Amino acid sequence: MQGNRSRDTRPELAVRSAIHRRGLRYRVAARPLPELRRTADLVFRKAKIAVFVDGCYWHGCSEHHTQPATNPEYWSNKITGNIARDQDTDANLRQAGWTVLRFWEHENPETVADAVEQSVRAALQGPGPARVEDR
Repeated sequence: MQGNRSRDTRPELAVRSAIHRRGLRYRVAARPLPELRRTADLVFRKAKIAVFVDGCYWHGCSEHHTQPATNPEYWSNKITGNIARDQDTDANLRQAGWTVLRFWEHENPETVADAVEQSVRAALQGPGPARVEDR
């Protein structure tokens, strides 16, 4: 399991590239809440938006997750724990006033970028021109 990337996966890079082309700036693999030991794939601090690009295998995608034949009990518990952790992360972030956006790795990066852009720009709308840089 150590050889599996926790960041900079191919789907995540595709989404980041599409979002960057739209002029949005973000933090990568950052903790939205410093006291919570969980990182989001993309963090827009000013907009208070955390974006996760979840792997189908590791997060139990209903379309693509398959149960391994070797040590199925271990893997079932592992995936169930990951799903529970994801739900707990979402609840903690929402309670702190954050918007949580979760996408599957198989989703079209341009479609994901569209949804993220729409959410960020809407969150930053207010009096005067919106700044989308996250510095």
